[in-house]
Amino acid sequence: MASWIKDVLSRSPLAQYGKTLRSAPREMLSNRRMILTAMLYATCAVPLTWDQCSSATVPSLKGFEEFFGIDSGTNANAIKNFVSLPFVGSAAGAALSFLFNDRLGRLWSFRVYAFVYTIGQMIAVAAPNTAALYAARVVTGLGIGALTVTGPMSLAEIAPAEIRGLICAWFPVAMGLAHFCAVFSVYGITLHVAPSRLQYQINFFVPCIYLSFWVVASFFLCESPRWLFMTDKSDQAVRVLYELRGLPMDSPRLQWELEETRTSMQQEMSTGHSYTTVIREAFTKKSNLRRIQQVLICYALPQLSGANTISSYFVPILEIIGVQGSGTHKIFLTGMYTMARFFFALITSFFLIDALGRRKSLFLGITLQMIGDIYIGTYLKVGNSSDAASSQAAIAMIFIHSFGYSAGLLTLPYVFGGELWPNNIRSFGAAFGQTFHWLFSYAMNYALPSLLDATDNWGAFIFFASWCFTAILYVFFVVPEIAGLSVEEIEQVFRGPWFTAWRSTRFEKGVDVVDGREVEGGKGSTTSDQVEDVREEHGGKSDTGL
Repeated sequence: MASWIKDVLSRSPLAQYGKTLRSAPREMLSNRRMILTAMLYATCAVPLTWDQCSSATVPSLKGFEEFFGIDSGTNANAIKNFVSLPFVGSAAGAALSFLFNDRLGRLWSFRVYAFVYTIGQMIAVAAPNTAALYAARVVTGLGIGALTVTGPMSLAEIAPAEIRGLICAWFPVAMGLAHFCAVFSVYGITLHVAPSRLQYQINFFVPCIYLSFWVVASFFLCESPRWLFMTDKSDQAVRVLYELRGLPMDSPRLQWELEETRTSMQQEMSTGHSYTTVIREAFTKKSNLRRIQQVLICYALPQLSGANTISSYFVPILEIIGVQGSGTHKIFLTGMYTMARFFFALITSFFLIDALGRRKSLFLGITLQMIGDIYIGTYLKVGNSSDAASSQAAIAMIFIHSFGYSAGLLTLPYVFGGELWPNNIRSFGAAFGQTFHWLFSYAMNYALPSLLDATDNWGAFIFFASWCFTAILYVFFVVPEIAGLSVEEIEQVFRGPWFTAWRSTRFEKGVDVVDGREVEGGKGSTTSDQVEDVREEHGGKSDTGL
């Protein structure tokens, strides 16, 4: 019995992931330059969730309500313009980023977008009336949308294949950290700052200070080596990849990645890199059309599942499920919720994304989210708000719903959506996906108050649950497993029919793919002799991604 359990554990995805990490050079996994550069690009998530926190909690500040004439921060209809307008700017910012990402590079794009965001926040700080505030929210959205394009894209470009899911998951981790800090910023303001304009001005100004430090740090960190190869800066690209990996220049692992990247870039850039060429490549090549289809649905499903709208309207949601107490108490509960989301994102980043693989993480997360939606909807329909136990269970289900979102549908756009594009159209693909993501976000955030009213509150959560069920079916049939694959290998996955994508799950099959041949042992556990045999047979090139 003990040997059987040991054998099962040794074949588990977590064990295979551990083998992959042990086989990778330690210097590469703990390299300071890569870690700090990844932290820089993950910082692109901070404005997104800081603003989402502002949408949820700042309207409850007395100084904000009095100056802008908002009756109550718990009234979803009263704050829907404040909540939803940044998404309009974000959609425009994401679309416009396509014109700048490849021309400016990843670092300069980050600096420009951070500056645009800061301008929007400063306008909000000085806004004399509601019209100016709404204009500031749109400008702020321009920066947010562009940053959410360049962040996940850059993380996917600098990360080693072995831990690409882990590195890309830093983006949602940064989202959780910013959300948590922003809510407790508002909570501290309610306790220590007298009702005045200064209350909301502090909250709008603080993220600008944080971003300014990272803008300064960006001058000492690394550009994307793939962008450098793409712009014919090969010598600089080699030097940057050497710095990011922390390996000797004659290291076989480094030389393999250099050759793999250089070859793939030459092949992809041979068709040209003008705007028209990139767009034609995206919409005429079969594998890229598959990517576009997947990205559109990957960004729609998280919004239709209701997770982001619950975050944006968290205080009104607490009011709906019968939570009693002052506005300060509700802000404190919001802080607990965001702190939980932060730790959920950490758990997902370190234990689920690469260890279980993308598909299993999605199945787990979406199922938990659906259970949370069903319970809350049922509670609102037949429950008794005076029953303390059922009310507390509804609050607990919101937290379970949050964990499910962190493990599942939050992964779909920001990890999977950031790593599936080939190099020559990555900027366009990321911008295209984020543009529709923000349009979906705007539609759902603006429509939620009406949806709650039309369905007597409870029906909205059943609506969200039905989309979670749809997402489970979609993931099973259409979303491939790409954990551990290099950027170049992902292209092979997207060349087959969409309805056979589920067969690309290498963790489940226990095999590696080396130049189109399956090698027994599971991803990350293929022996060096097996890999070398196939490498020699095919001229030295391997598709293991290791």
